Amino acid sequence: MARKTKEDALATRELILDAAERVFHQRGVSRTSLQEIAKDAGLTRGAIYWHFENKGELFHAMMERVTLPMMARMTEITPDDEERPLDKIRRNTASALHQIAQDPQVRRVFEIATQKVEYVDELLSMRERHIAGRNDCIDDMHRLLQLARDKGHVRREMDVRHATLGLFALIGGLKYNWLLDPQAFDLEQVGMATLDAYLAGLQVPSAV
Repeated sequence: MARKTKEDALATRELILDAAERVFHQRGVSRTSLQEIAKDAGLTRGAIYWHFENKGELFHAMMERVTLPMMARMTEITPDDEERPLDKIRRNTASALHQIAQDPQVRRVFEIATQKVEYVDELLSMRERHIAGRNDCIDDMHRLLQLARDKGHVRREMDVRHATLGLFALIGGLKYNWLLDPQAFDLEQVGMATLDAYLAGLQVPSAV
């Protein structure tokens, strides 16, 4: 019985997260109340409070459900990645762009995060979490580019920090602009071509 109760609680939590995705996407995060999410999920508001302290915590959990698996794949480093760090950057980017372009849930959550959230009131603390997540991504990129420079795959005189920030801004800008207008360009094709051009500019002539 205890096991069934735990499974029921997990199922209810997923039901709430699914409803939050739908309503946040339809109405925007700031304009959405927990009561509206509860109604969409067919639950009481008390059921939501049993799982989440407030709307900010619910929003954070909704984001993590999609982003944590993505980050786990991107931060895993194999011996081959140590030898070919630029290829690892390329695979990470290709995977992220593919999921945003092809997975409706990933696309929906990123649309909410970039277009339908204001960091005010109970969501103010989410800004700090967002910044922390961004910094983690930048650190991962920096580590790979530093490794590439140490191995002579990119120019020795390259400022790794500057190159990392430029790469992060490039990828983030592509994702943001595609989410605004998915018909404007092919995210995967244009994204990878742009990434390759950027990485080529960092490499030593013999590596091009």
